[in-house]
Amino acid sequence: MHVHDHSRPERIGMPEAVLCSAKTDRQLVAIVDDLSRAGVSSLLTRLPAGRLDRLPEIAALLEYDAVSETAVLGSPQPPRPGDIAIVAAGTSDQRVAAEAARTLAFSGVRTRSFIDVGVAGLWRLEARLPEIRGADIVIVAAGMDAALVSVLGGLLAAPIVAVPTSIGYGVAEGGTTALNSALASCAQGVTVVNIDNGFGAACAAVRMLSLLPVVAEE
Repeated sequence: MHVHDHSRPERIGMPEAVLCSAKTDRQLVAIVDDLSRAGVSSLLTRLPAGRLDRLPEIAALLEYDAVSETAVLGSPQPPRPGDIAIVAAGTSDQRVAAEAARTLAFSGVRTRSFIDVGVAGLWRLEARLPEIRGADIVIVAAGMDAALVSVLGGLLAAPIVAVPTSIGYGVAEGGTTALNSALASCAQGVTVVNIDNGFGAACAAVRMLSLLPVVAEE
């Protein structure tokens, strides 16, 4: 028997979400079928295209994105105020950044993405800083030494949510170095989520956005 948190959006403002990597194919089919029958919109994460190909019984119900390895069942949440910048140090960090972007889009939040602006080419970051500064919240996805987190932490007033990624080799392999670097950042007040957790970074940003005043439409 599968029991789901159908009232999560109303209670805490978070979307119903399904972590696919932790479930068997049979469990995943049953979960999607249950959510679909209940009319509950949901975001599915960690769903590689190859796995979805072998689940034709649910593939037709989902709007899939291969870059982020996410799928949407049903409709996104209504638009909410706020503008979030998603900044990725390198193109290798794009899957994590895309997972954050898809989670925010499903949550009704407007985003702008800035990819491949890491500290190895600071001139690229400098060129995009005026746009990034216009965001209410900035999500930073960075692997290796995650130096971009501290750099932006010293340049921006907006809340920053750091996502250390597993991109790297040698001592940086697996993301632990990036995680420790983000946690040890000398930039005050940076929020850090788990390695490769673009979904968690997006949810942290949604919680922050709940503090923004709601502007009534004219």
